[in-house]
Amino acid sequence: MIQSIVSLWFYARFGADLSTIYILSISGVMTAFSFMAAAWIADRIGLINAMVFTHLPSNILIIAVAFAPSLPIAAILYFVRMALPQMDVPTRQSYIVSIVRDEERTAATGITNIARNISQTISPSLTGYIIQSLSLFFAPFLIGGVLKVIYDIALFFSFRNINRSKKRAMETS
Repeated sequence: MIQSIVSLWFYARFGADLSTIYILSISGVMTAFSFMAAAWIADRIGLINAMVFTHLPSNILIIAVAFAPSLPIAAILYFVRMALPQMDVPTRQSYIVSIVRDEERTAATGITNIARNISQTISPSLTGYIIQSLSLFFAPFLIGGVLKVIYDIALFFSFRNINRSKKRAMETS
């Protein structure tokens, strides 16, 4: 969810004025601190679990934001949501470099970042179209959250059994 859409939604749904900027600013700080928490969590529950078990609640919370009955509740849900979603970035990069050969690391991390960035460039246009044609301001929250929940579940079931020991076995063979 890009901040301009979130800001527009707070305005359209709750009539929030420019004070919504504080919501976005605080959430940005929370996101920054989450990068540090990601390492601590990953050390305790593993990289894949850290990616999925922080990202999944985050995506459920963004869906909940869409249906929040008031600005304070929506802001609290959004704050909690923003404390979680980027924890998958350092853990995903660590996981990728741990399972690919040394000479493939740069390309592998580059490809995953390209896929992520391309989807972020397309989504604002699609979001604008959905909001304009359906007049449903909550649709981006719902659609984005559901798609990311599906991604999290697919990620977990696809990669939960691939670990560093398998990578080492691949390198020795």
